[in-house]
Amino acid sequence: MTNDEKYMHRCLQLAANGILGARPNPMVGAVIVADDRIIGEGYHVRCGEGHAEVNAFASVRPEDERLLPESTVYVSLEPCAHYGRTPPCAELIIRKGVRRVVVGCIDPFAKVQGRGIDMLRQAGIQVTVGVLEAECQWLNRRFLTYHRHHRPYIILKWAQTANGFIDDHGRALAVSNEHTLMLSHQLRAQEDAILVGHTTYLREHPQLTVRHWHGPDPQRIVLTRQRPLPQLIDDLYQHQVQSLIVEGGRQTLQAFISDGLWDELRVETNHRLLVSDGTAAPQLPVTARQHALHTYGDNTLAVFTKNHELH
Repeated sequence: MTNDEKYMHRCLQLAANGILGARPNPMVGAVIVADDRIIGEGYHVRCGEGHAEVNAFASVRPEDERLLPESTVYVSLEPCAHYGRTPPCAELIIRKGVRRVVVGCIDPFAKVQGRGIDMLRQAGIQVTVGVLEAECQWLNRRFLTYHRHHRPYIILKWAQTANGFIDDHGRALAVSNEHTLMLSHQLRAQEDAILVGHTTYLREHPQLTVRHWHGPDPQRIVLTRQRPLPQLIDDLYQHQVQSLIVEGGRQTLQAFISDGLWDELRVETNHRLLVSDGTAAPQLPVTARQHALHTYGDNTLAVFTKNHELH
């Protein structure tokens, strides 16, 4: 691991702390390094408050201010170049007189899109772009998808038995264990909205809350037969919903898969639980590639993404 990668990794660690407070803004971490020593660091804590770069500079001790002209600023997402709720971070970096800036990935937001990097370079600051780019993009996959593709980041999620059923003869089935149930509610706290189909809603009356975790409940959506998926997705985009969990049932999940409206699949399997008959789990799309696999007791949680980058 290079020095640039090491400090960008620290940016990502810091940025992840903003998972609940930063949205709808992206999660961003910043680290200031001089003489191979971190002299300041920060992250975007809450929307409407200081950005990561602002908090990083604020953390520099007075006795280390003199090191700024020889320092490197690492930031996981391109510094902003426009006036919003806060002044441009690119201007702040220029005023501080740092020597070099290392950026994880470009900001796709229309008012940035490379302008922050151009501003820094025009001021004579050396800029390196793309360090741990894939990791930086993954952290902000919701924000990036929303601004690049003008729709929410869509997570399809289901739990199945060892022999591939999501219910028992049409009746609801408890597949998750205590640990995976908690993780499911943690995911809900991190996403903007959650959707089930009309049949699932009438049959199970799901609460769709975060009662086994801490955080805000996602917006609840019930898909009716009269509402085409493209219209729904556009409505969610217009209402600034950046991420959506789809929890089924099979017909709803398969409709999203068939229309290519998914970014992430989360499939939980209980390897001891068997039923004689029931509703078959959706078919994995051919474009799915396994991103991660976790084991929790008798259950595994497989995470799949599309077989392409977030570009």
